[in-house]
Order: sequence, then structure tokens, then C-alpha cells
Amino acid sequence: MNKPRMKGVKSGSAPNYTGMSDVFSFGDPEPVLDNRLTDYTGVFSDMNGIYEPPISLMGLVKLLRVNAQHGPILGFKRNMILKWFKPNSVISNDAFKKFAYDYLWSGNAYLQIIKNKFGQIIRLKHLPALNMRYTTERSVYAQLTNRTIEPIKFNAGEVIHIKEYDPAQGIYGIPEYYGGIQSALLNEDATLFRRRYYKNGAHMGFIFSMADPNLSAEDETKLKNAIKNSKGVGNFRSLFFNFRSNKADAEKSIKITPVGDISTKDEFERIKKITLNDMLSMHRAQEALSGQTSGDSPGFGDLDKITRAYYNNEVVPLQQTMSSINRYLPAKLHIDFAIPEYSDLFPSKDAA
Repeated sequence: MNKPRMKGVKSGSAPNYTGMSDVFSFGDPEPVLDNRLTDYTGVFSDMNGIYEPPISLMGLVKLLRVNAQHGPILGFKRNMILKWFKPNSVISNDAFKKFAYDYLWSGNAYLQIIKNKFGQIIRLKHLPALNMRYTTERSVYAQLTNRTIEPIKFNAGEVIHIKEYDPAQGIYGIPEYYGGIQSALLNEDATLFRRRYYKNGAHMGFIFSMADPNLSAEDETKLKNAIKNSKGVGNFRSLFFNFRSNKADAEKSIKITPVGDISTKDEFERIKKITLNDMLSMHRAQEALSGQTSGDSPGFGDLDKITRAYYNNEVVPLQQTMSSINRYLPAKLHIDFAIPEYSDLFPSKDAA
């Protein structure tokens, strides 16, 4: 990061705050990823017969850490799917947890079918979505690896691929939150700017102005040093002026003018609030359940009703998507989910 430097001040020397006009320039922020993530390039095969995803999967991984909301909301949705998952003999809780999370962050999830020597399915192994690719060979998938130059190819029909539908192409899925990426990046940009604003230590805190012609040089030096060495919130730096006016109005001879946070505080809070609402919308997340709050409402409302509605409208459809792997499994190995009593899908005692 390029640190801003004041004109007329040598590196390592103490700046003189009097008689000098300083101009500061903040360089470009260092985001988790740049806007090239949102360039939809289409799907093309390379020389090895591997289809490249239309968007950067590594970019989507980095996006999980872009702010305090995006990644945790996806983790919450994964936990809600896993919460009602029934233990299964062919897929472990750990493998299913990774499988569900891959689907949420990338729109793609993969499992390898492991069979015994009699051709019976004995296990479903999770395959990380980040490294999985579809090949030009029908029903054949490959896994990119750092250990070998050539990708590892699986047999036809050996890999189960669950994907989010993309009307532009049918090879890879695109995550549902894709349209909200810019809001997540704006949230990060605002945070980066705010951190640099506090961290650079060169912006103004307040202007200490005087109009005292009788102030001795020794006392003026002490005032300068006291202001220069003061530490406030964000280590603001302040400016000292002594106009040495001949006016005798002592009450107005000293004036402190705050500068530091006035122009950016309201804008920062507004951006953070707007982008948080966007992220809650793009994930269809309930702030009362996912640990997020926009501050628009005084409370969280009726949590029982919110939980029931979220389960019925969001969790159940995701569980149905996960259950699509059952078409590759015999009936006795099908995965299933428990149904909570508060669900509208659960027969009520009154109805019975």
C-alpha cells in the first residue's frame, strides 16, 4: 500500500504544522477481488478438453471473505440444511456438509460414487467444486490437481453433479447471489476506505487556532508539541495556528474547530446499511435468524413465525435440491431429512 506523504516533509522527519498546506491522496483500495469476477465470458473448452467455468470460481471463494455478512449467511444456510439431515450409510455428515456448502457458494456440488467389487454403491465421496470440471467427453468429469500436470479424469457416470440452473449455458451452475456481488464489493470498498482513513494517521482531527500576540515562543512550542503528540480516536492529527492578533478579546482568542470525521461518517454508515440490506435480499436471509441486523426495526419480531416461514420457504426447497442425488441411488440408500414440528408440512394434532 502506498502511504500518503505530505508535501515539503522528508520521510522520517517530524512535520511542521504551521505555515504549510497539505494535500493527501488515498491510493486504490486493495479489494479481495476485482470487477473481473462479474465478466461473464461463456463456457469454452481448452486444449485438454476441459470446459472452463463462465465465472472465476477462485473469485467466488475469495468473495466469501469480502465482508462480515456474505460468508456467514451462506454458512447459516448450510447449517439449516444440515440441521435436519438424517444419518445415512453412504454419505457422512461431514461429506454432506461440504457438498451443501459447495452448492451454496458456487452453484455446483459434486459427489463421487464409490462401488464395491460387486458394483454396489457403498459410499458417496465429496469432491471440491473449486477443482471440478466437465470434459468434452459425455458424462466424464475431471479434477484439477497441483500434484499432477494432467487433471484426474473419472469414469463416465462416476460423478454426481448438482447445479443451479443457468439459462445461458447448461454445463455449470451459477450461484443465486451472483447479481448482488457488486453490493458485497461496495461494502468491502467502504470498509477498506474507512480503515485507511483511520490508519494513515495523517488526516485532520481539529484545528486549534489562537489570536494571542503575547504568547511566548516557549509556550507556543509546548502547545505545538502537545497537539502533535496527542492521541485520539484513529490517531487523528491536528493543526495549530496562532494569528498573533492585536485584538484584546480574550474569550475569542482560542478556538477549536473539529474536522476529522464530519464529511465521511454519514456516508460510510449509509453505504454499510444499504449494502447489508442488499446482501440480506440477495440471500433471502432473515436477519433475526442469521445474526445480521440492518437497524431498521426496533426488534426481531415473532421468532417462531419467522423460523417457520424461513424453514418452509427457504430450507425445504434447498433440501429438495440436495435430495436430487437420490435418482442415482437405490431406494434403500436415499437421503432424507427430518421435519420439525413447527413446520406447516407436519400434520397438526388438530387435523388428526
